[in-house]
Amino acid sequence: MWQVDEEEARKLLAGLISIDSENPSLVPGGAGEEAVARFILDYLNELGLVARLDEVAPGRPNVVGVLPAAESPSGVSSALSPFGARHGLILNGHTDTVATAGMTWPPLEPRFEGDRVHGRGAFDMKGGVAMALLALAAVKRSGTRLRRSVLFTGVMDEEYASLGTQDVVRRYRADAAVVMEPTGLEIHLAHKGFAWVAVETFGRAAHGSRHEEGVDAITRMGRVLVEVERLGRRFLEEPGHPLCGKRSIHASIVQGGRELSTYPERCTAQFERRTLPGEDPTVVAEELEAICRDLAAEDPNFKARVTLGLTRSGYEVDRDERVVRALAEAYQAVVGKEPAYGGSAPWLDSALLGAAGIPTVIFGPRGAGAHSAEEYVTVSSVIQGATVLAEAIVRVCGA
Repeated sequence: MWQVDEEEARKLLAGLISIDSENPSLVPGGAGEEAVARFILDYLNELGLVARLDEVAPGRPNVVGVLPAAESPSGVSSALSPFGARHGLILNGHTDTVATAGMTWPPLEPRFEGDRVHGRGAFDMKGGVAMALLALAAVKRSGTRLRRSVLFTGVMDEEYASLGTQDVVRRYRADAAVVMEPTGLEIHLAHKGFAWVAVETFGRAAHGSRHEEGVDAITRMGRVLVEVERLGRRFLEEPGHPLCGKRSIHASIVQGGRELSTYPERCTAQFERRTLPGEDPTVVAEELEAICRDLAAEDPNFKARVTLGLTRSGYEVDRDERVVRALAEAYQAVVGKEPAYGGSAPWLDSALLGAAGIPTVIFGPRGAGAHSAEEYVTVSSVIQGATVLAEAIVRVCGA
């Protein structure tokens, strides 16, 4: 059985959580990921692993380390070119967090309460990062000789545009990956995608007393909002995806008007549509364009414009993929029972890895409170998950 020390796990979790790594693309002036990347770099170096920082944006690096394969029969070691090898497995986790403001406890002061450790990023996802690091430590310290190398990637910017994992798939090659987003120690095979779409309605500015001249862009947007609500209700009546549930749409931001005594000439609403695996996210713009066309057919004075923004596709990995079977077998060996399978509601970096031809499964610890005022991860699940992951490393990369 792999050895994962509880004291080391608690110390590692506390160290990761105590470092401010707010994503500056979300939080103006946010600290970014460099300090936490250097903390992880030091940990990897202390394990005796080759590791480095890959700067993706100024002051915002990924941290990458390699658990190398043993020497080949010819005597040529993968350590000669550890980063350029085709790796057997990638362990991927993000180092950035959302904002720390508004939390009920100082967010960078890890608070241990029994099995729980609280703090910003504990659940999303420094607990998963710690799980991967502890798994690497367990395999390294065991002296197990692998036939294929393992690449750890601690990536920046997952909470915004996923620049970190985009950089990983440009630089590195691998046969499989595990993303350690929190799953409650279930094996997640799929997750949703999303599309951001803006709709702009047009009116005519006029003095508030001149109703015969003014055209209200905000009330016209109201018609769009009513139809979007109907569309969302139709989605909820559909069967949905067996692992990810139902697709959905909601209005996120509505802006319009200048002052109380002026008819608004413009109103903009931004919508988020959550898509299912296999669904093309660009169809979301077509759905909203159809709504606007129908409204224009009812009222020739109705004018609107639809603009498709950022899209991310959903993802699903086949349950028969080797990495999925290896993780399930490792779970059975460590826990003594069959794992539960599921899907994740949020979009995850696994979609980028999968799109690059790297079959990817999602597996992470228990906890709660992602992006909320109270956030925690359970230490026991980090330890158990690390033990399962260590076993999976050997099953994928071969002892």
